[in-house]
Parts: sequence; structure tokens; C-alpha cells
Amino acid sequence: MSLRINDTAPNFTARTTQGTIDFHDWIGDQWAILFSHPKDFTPVCTTELGYMAKIEPEFTKRNAKLIGLSVDPVEDHEKWAKDIEETQGAAVKYPMIGDTDLSIAKLYNMLPADAGDTSEGRTAATNATVRSVFIIGPDKKIKLTLTYPMSTGRNFDEILRVLDSIQLTAKHRVATPVNWKQGEDVIITSAVSNEEAQQLFPGFKTIKPYLRTTKQPG
Repeated sequence: MSLRINDTAPNFTARTTQGTIDFHDWIGDQWAILFSHPKDFTPVCTTELGYMAKIEPEFTKRNAKLIGLSVDPVEDHEKWAKDIEETQGAAVKYPMIGDTDLSIAKLYNMLPADAGDTSEGRTAATNATVRSVFIIGPDKKIKLTLTYPMSTGRNFDEILRVLDSIQLTAKHRVATPVNWKQGEDVIITSAVSNEEAQQLFPGFKTIKPYLRTTKQPG
């Protein structure tokens, strides 16, 4: 069965470049960004892991942790990390999961159940769907899922933008409009009456009865 937004992120125990973890325990009371890769030593993913290493402090500011996944062994991840630092100019400090039996890829619906139980002999092409991003909240619920084709490098600035929106709208009764960025006006949700809006968002604008905007709260 497919995973959907607001489903509980499946828990697992796995070996990583930073030791064995229980995923839910590892998340703790923070946010988590789980992003997967079809194969180590691939060009597009090399640039992605390097960029995430560069912007990891931005996620840390937002109380979010990064964790990568590839179906290759942890030992390969450790060798790949050296290439990433050399070519991308940033050291990977977040953990990388070694999913050599494909169990986590299957658990997160990135590979079919009949994909086998070993990463040996598999190629980036046969693992093409192991290329997803999950934002998971402190409540262990999935807040976002994205899956990209192998030929397209992911936009991790967009993941930061979405995380800002999710964290803001979790605290306030607002939604964020198209292309919203931190500090821009937001939309008051339809669940808020005009009377409540006067109290919560004094000076809000009514563009249409169903479209009301206000300055970003907080």
C-alpha cells in the first residue's frame, strides 16, 4: 500500500555510516529529511549529497536532521563520501543508510515487493525509483513525499522552502500561497471566521471572501 501524507513513517532498524539506528528513536523530537539514491558513485546523486552537505546548517536551524539512503553497502557510502567532498567541496556529516537487502526501499514503496533481497547485481536503472524525499515530523508523520527521475537533480532549496511552510502552518492557522518564501504574506485558512481573523490577524486583506491574506505571523 502506498504511503501518503499524514501516514506514520514506517519505523526500521538499519546500519548507517554513523552506526546502527532505530529510525524513530533517531528522529526523536526533531524533523527529519530522508532522501534516497538509486546507486553510489552516480554523477547526479554526487552533486545532490554534496549540496545537502553544504546546506545542512540551514536544516539544523530549523530543528531538522538529514539522513540519506542507498541500497549499496555502508562501506561503499564511506568511499563515496570521499569523492563527494573532493568534487563538491563539502564533507557529508549526516548519516547514510546501507539498505543492502532492499528492505527499507520496499518499506517506503520505492521498490516493489518482488524486487529481491539483495543489492548485488542491481544497477542505477533497476533502482531508478529509489529516488524519493520524505519530510517527517516530530510526530513521526509523513509531511511531504517527492520522487524525481534519475536524470533530474533535485532542488533541495525547495525542500527547505516546504519545511518553512510546514513548520509555519503547523503553528498558525494559515496556508502559504504559490511560490511563497519566508517573510512573505500568507493566506488565512477558511476555517478561520472573519471575526476570528480580526483578532488573530488585525489588518488582514480580503481579496475574495475565500481569499484573505495577512503578514506572516511570528
